[in-house]
Amino acid sequence: MEKKLILPTEVKVCATCSFWDGERHVDEELSLVVVAEECQGECLVRETQCDALHDVRALRNCAWESLENDEPVGDSDAARTGT
Repeated sequence: MEKKLILPTEVKVCATCSFWDGERHVDEELSLVVVAEECQGECLVRETQCDALHDVRALRNCAWESLENDEPVGDSDAARTGT
């Protein structure tokens, strides 16, 4: 079984790196994000090969991604409740 890492949604993750494993699950109730632990790829900002879960908070030229769910476009209350 592939190991997964569970991150609080407040954690900063590189926008170009977080989808390398092709899967990401956001648990809205617990505000957690689950991503694969062993995923690698090319960083599109730095143009280098590295681990997707590499701590890049000290890099100023990184494209940060918020792990919060995107707000629906349009009437957000109706979209959330289905009314």
